[in-house]
Amino acid sequence: MRTTSTSIGLTVLRVVLGVVFIAHGAQKFAQGIPNVTQGFAGMGVPLAEVAAPLVAGLELVGGVFLVLGVATRVVGVLLAVDMVVAGLLAHSSAGFFSQDGGFEYVLVLAVGSLAVALIGPGRFSLDALLLLATRRRRGVDEPLPA
Repeated sequence: MRTTSTSIGLTVLRVVLGVVFIAHGAQKFAQGIPNVTQGFAGMGVPLAEVAAPLVAGLELVGGVFLVLGVATRVVGVLLAVDMVVAGLLAHSSAGFFSQDGGFEYVLVLAVGSLAVALIGPGRFSLDALLLLATRRRRGVDEPLPA
């Protein structure tokens, strides 16, 4: 059984990741999707016209979902894939360190997102509240996972 400190740790991880993704998604919208599309095309992103709004939306909405703990596992996987693709297409040629444009930062975001997807959102999430409500309707009294 997981402890309260585990759930607090998962919540902190989920919220911080969510805030970072919200900031990056909002930044893309503030720059303008046409500018992001142009930047993506310059980096060799396939179908940049489709990828730019999808990535901006995923990062903004996915970030909000992480903060709230909604659809956490699905969003975590999607954001991890987003960061792996960014790392491969935009950062891998610059080496490891983010100060040089490398993949260090996107690697941390990818691994954090994957961890949330694999472990789950923790007890302090809307996902957990929905699960609890479902269990109560079914008459199940088992404790929730972290």
